[in-house]
Amino acid sequence: MPRARKRPAGAARPDKKGPGGKRTNTEDPGEASAKVENSSLQETSASRDCGKNLSSYWLMKSEPESRLEKGVDVKFSIEDLRAQPKQTACWDGVRNYQARNFLRAMKLEEEAFFYHSNCREPGIAGLMKIVKEAYPDHTQFEKNNPHYDPSSKEDNPKWSMRSLILF
Repeated sequence: MPRARKRPAGAARPDKKGPGGKRTNTEDPGEASAKVENSSLQETSASRDCGKNLSSYWLMKSEPESRLEKGVDVKFSIEDLRAQPKQTACWDGVRNYQARNFLRAMKLEEEAFFYHSNCREPGIAGLMKIVKEAYPDHTQFEKNNPHYDPSSKEDNPKWSMRSLILF
């Protein structure tokens, strides 16, 4: 088992990982803290309020061009959302655990970008707002639906969906 080596006095050490996940080296460990201590920071109303008015913006992707899944066309575009009554629709059929967890983490009134993917011109097509808390995705229980999940039970559903409105 290798032993940890001691560093010579004054040798550079890697700093703790920062927000970018990269390690940085400083020549004098006390130099960085001295700069912060010697600088005169002024608290402004903007710095006091920083973080209080932050909004979350979600990216929700959909395929606007026809694609058959188990014999059913699963396309959904921003034009399809516009055609819905009150331009409101449920975002169903999500079968990825991380995406499902993001759906559950969304809060009412937060905004989401409608992103067209897997098409000739992918990109943001519009802006939506979350208008209903997460609720069980009904398509997981419908045997004739391409998003049917036989392992999901009605008393303990695996999948969730949200209702959204177009801005």
